[in-house]
Amino acid sequence: MLADIHRTITAVWRIESAKIIASVARMVRDIGLAEEMAQDALVAALERWPESGLPDNPGAWLMSAARHRAIDYLRRETLHARKQNELGYALELTQEAAGMDVEALDHDIDDDMLRLIFTACHPVLSTDARAALTLRLIGGLTTEEIARAFLVPEPTIAQRIVRAKRTLTEARVPFEVPRGNELAARLASVLEVIYLVFNEGYSATAGDDWMKPALCEEALRLGRILAELATQEPEVHGLAALMEIQASRLHARSGPAGEPVLLLEQNRARWDQLLIRRGLAALERAEAIGGVLGPYCLQAAIAACHARARTADETDWKRIAALYDALAQLAPSPVVEINRAVAVSMAFGPAAGLELVDALMPEPLLKNYHLLPSVRGDLLVKLGRHVEAQAEFKRAAALTQNIRERNLLLERARRCDTRTGNE
Repeated sequence: MLADIHRTITAVWRIESAKIIASVARMVRDIGLAEEMAQDALVAALERWPESGLPDNPGAWLMSAARHRAIDYLRRETLHARKQNELGYALELTQEAAGMDVEALDHDIDDDMLRLIFTACHPVLSTDARAALTLRLIGGLTTEEIARAFLVPEPTIAQRIVRAKRTLTEARVPFEVPRGNELAARLASVLEVIYLVFNEGYSATAGDDWMKPALCEEALRLGRILAELATQEPEVHGLAALMEIQASRLHARSGPAGEPVLLLEQNRARWDQLLIRRGLAALERAEAIGGVLGPYCLQAAIAACHARARTADETDWKRIAALYDALAQLAPSPVVEINRAVAVSMAFGPAAGLELVDALMPEPLLKNYHLLPSVRGDLLVKLGRHVEAQAEFKRAAALTQNIRERNLLLERARRCDTRTGNE
């Protein structure tokens, strides 16, 4: 019974923590302090719920507990303020917090979550720090998960997060959504972070689950809100389109036992047609604005090629390869090159793809990236080089921290063993 309650608390916290931090940060104007107050509410739940039982609405209970801590803090600040202007500011915040309507807070048109992500992506922070902090606060990811997303050591991420919160506090960064030119300047990092959150939900870097749909849903929600806020920014609509189309495949990406199902093997009848239509409409909006397509619009166009193909065989791989060529020119990265190699292999044969993959083998950033040997193994299988492919799949399995993905890679290695007659 106790273990069940603890599991429930953990699950509720993972879902609700970002909303709680965002709401409290609006009150205290300090992200680090807001996270501490949210954690205090979690500790209170861990102490009380095993004895009193789960409340009817655990998320609301945590939110209320964290807000009460914020109000108490603001009252203490009022009592201890020494300068008149500080006293007035603290008193104003206390009166505002005490009089806040919970219903109004939950339905604020500007959205506290959006305020939180723009604050975490403030230019006072480095790009890497913005992404790490927002993944921590919005996505609720651990430092280990974030480190794998960035392909850097875990201590580096931990230091970035601590320094980022300290920097925001010292700089007295306002908890608000920017306007005008400042909004446009900060969009790129915000889009990057939203998509990183989505990707962690789409393909979990670690743990027992192949996907974390709640993270995809949260990223989608933020992307849709942002699209309403920045209507003339094509990349905002491009990201929304990309996430809508990719999210349409979620139900088809796992089998009955939760095992991964790869793109070309998915039952496309299980793809969500409503999300596909939303995604294609968002892509049309982006293209209608005009100008050169940016990285998210190009990725959305690639996703649209898959969405429009009724079967895997009907996929326009030559167009996808051309789109990846454009993406590699506009936003070059080793990961883009891996995806480009896959597209080239599908359009022009596995030997052409393998040549591109082999050129990536010395890349330092991909040294511990499991998808490089995984893709190489797939191409080697298509070329009939099963012994080499088996070694690549085993190497990829050793690198991934996701149990479902590891099992899939080991199964692919076993199939190579069968084909070589060594079983």
